[in-house]
Amino acid sequence: MRLRPIRTKREYQAALKEVEALWDAREGSIDADRLEVLVLVVEAYEQKHFPIEAPHPIDFLLHVMEARGLTRKDLERYIGSRARVAEVLNRVRPLTLEMIRRLAAGLKLPADVLIRGYGLKKAA
Repeated sequence: MRLRPIRTKREYQAALKEVEALWDAREGSIDADRLEVLVLVVEAYEQKHFPIEAPHPIDFLLHVMEARGLTRKDLERYIGSRARVAEVLNRVRPLTLEMIRRLAAGLKLPADVLIRGYGLKKAA
C-alpha cells in the first residue's frame, strides 16, 4: 500500500478516481482502510488548493433561516425586538456578543462564523 501526499493536479485526479472505485468497499476490509486514508489525503490537498472561505455572518444567518423555515419573528428571542432583528438582517446594526451566544446556543449555530467582522450600511 503506497500512499503519499498529493502534489499535482494529475495525482489529485487519479486519487479521485481511486476514491470512486473504492467507494463501496466492505467495511473493515483492506479496501475500506485504503479508502479512509485516501480520503484524508484528498481532503488535505483540497484544503490547500481549494480553500473555502467562511460565509458572511448575515448571509449565513439568512441561509439558516431559509433552510429551517424560520421567520424574522423566530429570531426575536435571540436578537431582540422586531426592529432590532430588521437592523441586524439589513446590516445596519452588528450582531453583539450576547446575540451570537444566544444564536449559537438556541439554534446550534457555529459562533466562529457569526463572530466574524463585517461592514455595515449607513442607517437611512
